[in-house]
Amino acid sequence: MADSSSSTTAASPNPPKETKSWADQADEIDQAEEQSNEEEEEVKIGSLQIDESKTVNSTLTEPEDLAIEAVTSGDTRYKSAKRFEDLNLSPELLKGLYVEMQFERPSKIQEISLPMILTPPYKNLIAQAHNGSGKTTCFVLGMLSRIDPKLAAPQALCICPTRELAIQNMEVLLKMGKYTGITSELGIPPDAANYMPISKRPPITAQVVIGTPGTINKWVTARKLGMSCMKILVFDEADHMLSESGFQDDSVRIMKAIVKASADCQVLLFSATFGEIVKAFVTKIVRDLFVKDYNQMFVKKEELSLESVKQYKVQCPDELSKVVVIKDKILELGQKVGQTIIFVRSRNSASMLHKSLVDYGYEVTTIQGALKQEDRDKIIKEFKEGLTLVLISTDLLARGFDQSQVNLVVNYDLPVRHESPSEPDHEVYLHRIGRAGRFGRKGAVFNLLCGDRDNMIMSKIENHFNHQVTEITSYKSDEDFENALKKAGLL
Repeated sequence: MADSSSSTTAASPNPPKETKSWADQADEIDQAEEQSNEEEEEVKIGSLQIDESKTVNSTLTEPEDLAIEAVTSGDTRYKSAKRFEDLNLSPELLKGLYVEMQFERPSKIQEISLPMILTPPYKNLIAQAHNGSGKTTCFVLGMLSRIDPKLAAPQALCICPTRELAIQNMEVLLKMGKYTGITSELGIPPDAANYMPISKRPPITAQVVIGTPGTINKWVTARKLGMSCMKILVFDEADHMLSESGFQDDSVRIMKAIVKASADCQVLLFSATFGEIVKAFVTKIVRDLFVKDYNQMFVKKEELSLESVKQYKVQCPDELSKVVVIKDKILELGQKVGQTIIFVRSRNSASMLHKSLVDYGYEVTTIQGALKQEDRDKIIKEFKEGLTLVLISTDLLARGFDQSQVNLVVNYDLPVRHESPSEPDHEVYLHRIGRAGRFGRKGAVFNLLCGDRDNMIMSKIENHFNHQVTEITSYKSDEDFENALKKAGLL
């Protein structure tokens, strides 16, 4: 299995069980990794960074009446943080928040969760927060605040389900920690160059490590990533990381290694969704494995329907009509309002739709797990820089992908459960629509329905979230689509 990593310094101005799912989730099983069990390579974070002059200020906005349920354990008292100064952060971290991140104050999620993360005795936290609420800031700030800059050893570890999310979280860490001098390293599957045997690489001395579970497990097994100084462990998209269809085995193995080496390590489990089965398992593993008190924070389910994003459903008589709707209605209008992500169920659907739109003369890019790692990185970089406006994706990008200029999301295929294709995957649906209207901005989602089965699945999604999705009267009407975008605040 091949590996890659990139060693960076945050203070530098130019820092470098079988998965059964429709999504291309398991990066760890790509062919490049199957061909070699002991090799790794350098991924240059500098080449993956985004041109900041082409991005939009990421200040957070959200409903003031957001219903958050916090359950604390023990006698520790927590006071909500109305200002970042209330958190006793270092001047260097405050400068990163205000100057680099351009934040003005904590979001509602951050007000509640940051004191629970940063207040001794540093209890474990299971936190569910909706997309775009600022949860990445919560755990990145938590990691940076716990580091002893004088200790050249791994002290914080963040595990992510995909290389794209790991790279994105690293970018946030480098930006927020720019003035701290804290070092970091990226551990993700490789692209295709600069291999070296893992046995020849030196031990990791970076203070923060962010990576994917297979790569991190390999480093731990090879004794290259030490756990004895670990103070904080983060699982991003924890519901997937700890579900049976995700990376449960790898995740539990990492947890056990940390418990054995550093029993007092704080564990933060963050996700936008937690199904009841996964929530029960997460609660059990945190309680039984770490054998100490933990806090919980959940947004009530009805608050997760993302009211700031207008959702629509479009009745299409056949597959060709779905392509025509995307071509003549959504993309024609979408060019006026920002970028578009089109979600499909499979790699075959992605290829078919890509070819159809290119044949019609549209410039689109497609990302899915079968691509080479370097090609995936290039596609994401170009999309984030605004060089491409339309991206077709499997559910590889459904989780955690932040791009503030994305205003439109199209569900070419509705998300369904692999083991039961007549049942919707509510969590994936929520993650998908969360790609539009990031950070409280305006957004619209178009669900393309073809036949009774799609309508049944859409009805189940509506019932689950207690939210009636507006129907476009006619898939042929330009006026109906224009009115929909006007109601979404995009025209």
